Amino acid sequence: MNPLRKAYCRTYQFFFRIALPILPYREPEPLASVEEAAQLLKDQGKKHPLIVTDPGISKLGLTQGLEDAIKEQGLTYSYFDQVVPNPTIACVEEARDLYERDGCDSIVAFGGGSSMDCAKVVGARIVRPNKPIQKMRGILKIRKRLPLLIAVPTTAGTGSETTLAAVITDGETHYKYPINDFSLIPHYAVLDYRVTLGLPPQVTSTTGMDALVHAVEAYIGHSTTKETRANAIEATSLVHQYLKRAYDDGSDAEAREKMLRAAYCAGAAFTKSYVGYIHGIAHSLGGQYGVPHGLANAVIMPYMLEHYGEHCYARLGDLARQSGVADADASDEAASKTFIDWVRQMNSSMDIPDKIEGILDEDIPGMAAHADKESNPLYPVPMLMDADELAEIYHIVQA
Repeated sequence: MNPLRKAYCRTYQFFFRIALPILPYREPEPLASVEEAAQLLKDQGKKHPLIVTDPGISKLGLTQGLEDAIKEQGLTYSYFDQVVPNPTIACVEEARDLYERDGCDSIVAFGGGSSMDCAKVVGARIVRPNKPIQKMRGILKIRKRLPLLIAVPTTAGTGSETTLAAVITDGETHYKYPINDFSLIPHYAVLDYRVTLGLPPQVTSTTGMDALVHAVEAYIGHSTTKETRANAIEATSLVHQYLKRAYDDGSDAEAREKMLRAAYCAGAAFTKSYVGYIHGIAHSLGGQYGVPHGLANAVIMPYMLEHYGEHCYARLGDLARQSGVADADASDEAASKTFIDWVRQMNSSMDIPDKIEGILDEDIPGMAAHADKESNPLYPVPMLMDADELAEIYHIVQA
């Protein structure tokens, strides 16, 4: 990246970090069960929520407990279960149409990041009916309170239940981009481990590694705070202790509960401290090829951390020591390399590939340009890279 652009990016990030204490960040209020969520709906005078989920969750019957709890409160509901991975504008508009047609008054997002992202933008379209989704892209383009939004995470990884971000794919251009606004933070997050017990091992692994990426990128960036560092350390420690357990035994209640907490903490960390180029690249791969976000993040993470090299040794080394991944007396460089080795071992032990298939050389410049546009100047990364430099990473992870 040329020096002038570097100076602009770092200046932008500096002032954003200075502004962190006065920005209206908030954390959703945690609820312990879907029954509490149903009671809350009734207590707040809601009569007909829209449940937003995906076909896989629906087929597994994971929403049944929520549906029964809503009925027991004497409420009715509408059900949208057509959320696709990397949710599209068309998907959002279909759910929004159902909300309005059925006279819904609240939204319950049930599932992983895709369901939550879809639900958030449905809410945004409800309060901003004259603003198309394409014009919500970027920062603070909504600025209106959404209908009551309750998030029920099932994947213990995306952290979307805590964040101000939603990522939407334009189905026509295949461009995947984030929408960021404080109003998108859910009002409540239901951390009910029971809804995660039936998740397949592959979903457990990739979403769990997604949570790890959130914690890592928040920690090694230049916009950390005491609070976000503590959240990132807790999340990383919990992933280190419990992700493989949850993968090996999906009925391990303690591991499932701890992974939900890990995802929540990681989400709280990156909501304030942001992510980095791992996400920028993963989003572009999701938009272009439909690569699941957690899978892309898991594969890219060790390569990008290696690429950062000495630029992230101090912070990554500290995270590795604080989370128990590396020995307490290991040097920054040694602890960082131990951390990267551990990430690779985790991926391998959970059958996550070390490369991504299907990346075409001719698509790389366009995807790198999208990653550059998304990431710079917003993401406070350890080392700044432009589109040409980011293109190298696509070649590295190319199968």
